[in-house]
Amino acid sequence: MITAKLDRKPVIALLIATGLLVVISATSAAAVVEEEGSKRVTYSTHLKGDGRDNAVAIKETRDEYETLRASGGSREKTRSGAQSKTSSIESMSPNADFWFYLADVELYGDSDRDGYYSGIDLLFDVDTYYSAADIYAVAYLSYEGGPWEEYAVTEDFTIFGSSGSDDYVIVTDLVSGYPRGDYDILIEVFDADTSEFLAWFGPDDTSELAFLPLEDMDRDAPATETRITVNSGGGGSIDLLLLVLLGSFATAAGLRGLRERPRRR
Repeated sequence: MITAKLDRKPVIALLIATGLLVVISATSAAAVVEEEGSKRVTYSTHLKGDGRDNAVAIKETRDEYETLRASGGSREKTRSGAQSKTSSIESMSPNADFWFYLADVELYGDSDRDGYYSGIDLLFDVDTYYSAADIYAVAYLSYEGGPWEEYAVTEDFTIFGSSGSDDYVIVTDLVSGYPRGDYDILIEVFDADTSEFLAWFGPDDTSELAFLPLEDMDRDAPATETRITVNSGGGGSIDLLLLVLLGSFATAAGLRGLRERPRRR
């Protein structure tokens, strides 16, 4: 009688390799899935003074906003459409008695070293023809040319004519809700008492506020090595790359084992 004997070891190795590859594929797929429709969350430190080095922190805030709207929407420069402290007066025209002397941005926080940052250090200086005036400012981000989205509101603060020592600084961590891409910044200032719109400053006024490579901290997480622990008495761990290589060799061995064995009589 003629029989064919099948070696079980290659078959078992093939099954183990297949299982490992399935686990690895599922883990990789889960890692790239990003939560959609999440609200935007920011942490901001507000400082006031003469430049960044001499500024004094006056408050810290955690702000939560609605989901970032898709790019391609309307982006009116003269009015952001965001809520101000009061809505009694909404002047659509800048006040000639107020203007921005400068705005400067420094980016920070690139843990994964992909060239996109999760932190914005925004400094601006507003001047006026008056000897002193109480104002507040609202800062907005535009994602890939989309509509302006508020991300920070200052305290009421006082500016003194054309003084160079009354800067305002907002240092903001983009915690979540900001996908990787290029962003523009717009700053609007309002009268602290009446909320009258006074002036704006944006990417059309300075390149400092244009094409800023940003992403939130959730997406800026540093790359970590994926490890799968295999219990074998004394314990230990095997690197993902090693598992892939072992799986490949085991698969090849299993396929060879499935070939027809020499027949015995």
